[in-house]
Amino acid sequence: MPQPRVRQGLVLGMSTLAFTVCFMVWMMFAVLGVPIKELLQLNETQFGLLAATPVLTGSLARLPLGLLTDRFGGRSVFFVLMLACVAPLYVISYATAYWQFLVLGLFVGLAGGSFSVGIAYVAKWFDKENQGFAMGIFGAGNAGAAVTKFLAPALIAAGSWQLVPKVFSAILFITALLFWFLSAENKEHRSATGASLCEQLSSLKDPAVWRYCQYYSIVFGGYVALALWMTKYYVQEYGFSLQSAALLAACFSLPGGVLRAVGGWMSDRWGAQSVTWWVLWVSWICLFLLSYPQTELQVQSINGPVSFHIGLNPALFTVLLFVMGIAFAFGKASVFKYIANDYPQNMGAVSGIVGLAGGLGGFVLPILFGALVDLTGVRSSCFMLMYGVVWVSLTWMYFSEIRKRPLLGKQPPATSPPFSSIAQGEEHVRSAKA
Repeated sequence: MPQPRVRQGLVLGMSTLAFTVCFMVWMMFAVLGVPIKELLQLNETQFGLLAATPVLTGSLARLPLGLLTDRFGGRSVFFVLMLACVAPLYVISYATAYWQFLVLGLFVGLAGGSFSVGIAYVAKWFDKENQGFAMGIFGAGNAGAAVTKFLAPALIAAGSWQLVPKVFSAILFITALLFWFLSAENKEHRSATGASLCEQLSSLKDPAVWRYCQYYSIVFGGYVALALWMTKYYVQEYGFSLQSAALLAACFSLPGGVLRAVGGWMSDRWGAQSVTWWVLWVSWICLFLLSYPQTELQVQSINGPVSFHIGLNPALFTVLLFVMGIAFAFGKASVFKYIANDYPQNMGAVSGIVGLAGGLGGFVLPILFGALVDLTGVRSSCFMLMYGVVWVSLTWMYFSEIRKRPLLGKQPPATSPPFSSIAQGEEHVRSAKA
């Protein structure tokens, strides 16, 4: 039997590896969708739906998978989930029609639900002082989006697009076996109360849960949406090849994943509220600059008309994406630090709810991106949409949290007490009066 710290390390390491591979599979259409779009002559909205279809099932599955994790343990649920995705992933290599890609994408998308399994599984192996950092390391598996952008173009160049799902299915199967034999289970981490489904979902009565859903729909949903969209954006906006576009798009995906651990440490050190607040501000500024379309401006001067070109060149565009990817990485960790603080005994259910909201953001946004491009003809309209959503989040956070509490202090700021805690406090006061 390995020592407790060794078991902790194995659980964290194997969970992070498994989540990285699952996320790599989940984001596969970010690259694979480009040759499929050309093959099937899809418009922008159809491409957005193709890229986002796996995100839908991955999002909807997060809540039930979180509940199953609380009841049966993360190791078993994670293993079965990975095995269930291997076959449909492999069959994608034989698809020829648009509807076939959509249907198979729904099944493959279940891999995205692995987050709510792994986050609850990992968190219960660590004490509260180190949970943020541990969850941040696990969440660094989001870098699987960048792995896809490195690996998939190379496979397409070496053979054809059909090679991508075949290789990815083999990697997923091998990872599932490694996870099963090298990870561990602790039955004490399972819910011992036998709580009903209604009791597990009672946290939906807490307004704080809805607020965390809104934050996560930006830092995770926006991350997923842009990770799916940016490869094609570079190809069409700046004329890069698929390989070069995927490499540049990884400048957003990679820091958005691997730096999540840093965001967890920052949340442990300064509190989830402070980190989330500044993440939203940085994102808002970056999106304002990214939203400006390529513009030709003509000014009438005393010497006649003078023309100016206003727009981001590829280098500055990539720098802004890189900065926003870092901000999103910190924000993804800080939101789950909120949850670990407020719902330690019900984390599977609450992380499933918040993860579902974030994933639905990742599903809806690419479709809206495509619809806006088809409607306006302006590719930067995707950033305009996200700019508005971040503005809503900033406003909500200011009136619900920032105005009521100190932002910085020696101790991490307390988060809103869960609904159940409020109810228990009121009951205690009534008993004292009696």
